[in-house]
Amino acid sequence: MADKKKNAATTEAADVVERAKGFWAAYSKHIIIIGSVVIAALAGYLGYKNFISIPNEKTASDLIFPAEKLFGTMASSSSYNKDTVNMVLNGDKAKGITGLLKIAGSYSSTKSGNRAQYMIGACYLQLKQYDKAIKHLKEFDANGATQIQSKAYILLGHAYSEQKKTGDALDYYKKAGSISGLDDGMASEALFIAGRYADAIGKSKEAIEIFKNIKDKYPTSQHVSTGDVDKYLAYLGVTK
Repeated sequence: MADKKKNAATTEAADVVERAKGFWAAYSKHIIIIGSVVIAALAGYLGYKNFISIPNEKTASDLIFPAEKLFGTMASSSSYNKDTVNMVLNGDKAKGITGLLKIAGSYSSTKSGNRAQYMIGACYLQLKQYDKAIKHLKEFDANGATQIQSKAYILLGHAYSEQKKTGDALDYYKKAGSISGLDDGMASEALFIAGRYADAIGKSKEAIEIFKNIKDKYPTSQHVSTGDVDKYLAYLGVTK
């Protein structure tokens, strides 16, 4: 009997891992594209302060432009060629590209150096180097830019989910949708990801709470209006 229970528990755990497997792959295109869209906002928001007063700021801003442009092109086309990703990270002297890693290291006190951390984290996710992705995303500071911070948290959630650190992943997905001042569309999108992930890892009660919260707090959300939230709640046994 004990062996049967043990085998059942093992099978259930394997099922949970299988459902959660590839969660990053399912959302990577959508999230990175959105991430690339906010890169311009990121540059504007984080680059305007102290541009003149910090001597290295202009240098860093000039250096980051080619790599940042290449990253934006990759993200917009969802074409993450490994060689191109490595070029963004490490640079290409012949093509006049300074790598983001050098900029983040040599100009860490500048806005451009900080901005590089976000893109480095996204690149390492594509290379499946999750520890490095987490390290750089945590070093990034959105400085109050809520949309960008939300995307950074989602990327952290993806990195942890790929490492099967489900608790950390779910925490970051929920944090991505719970930032004060975040617009309703992005908040509900992040929470919808959190709800799906909670269900995928077997936390049905928490998934139900998250989906109910979306319905109550964001009634005009696309996921509410299209019935996606109700479908998940019905699947989880909630029909009201």
